[in-house]
Amino acid sequence: MQQQNQIGNPKSANEPQVKGPLMNDRDRLNDVLATEKYLTDSINIAAREASHDTLHQDIMTILNETHQCAREMFNMMFQKGWYNLEAEEQQKIDQAYQQFSNYSTQFPYPTMMQ
Repeated sequence: MQQQNQIGNPKSANEPQVKGPLMNDRDRLNDVLATEKYLTDSINIAAREASHDTLHQDIMTILNETHQCAREMFNMMFQKGWYNLEAEEQQKIDQAYQQFSNYSTQFPYPTMMQ
């Protein structure tokens, strides 16, 4: 049963109630998603530090593809009910928005938020 503030899809009815020691499809996708997250972090560093324009463009292409793959893994896990999100209260969202909106006055250049 999902909690009221959980956002997600129901899990498959044929999914076992107790997890065994062997890797299942959920474990594999979770591992792929974790690897994609690690890769995007590492490739981002390479893109930031690439000194040659063509190399930088190639790395940016790879970075974009890696982000897309991670998104596809997340979407697949979410559709299968293997990845849930927690909804936040609107009041907390409004407070965070106000807090960070106020920071924009410290930016050296005009922003869209002001």
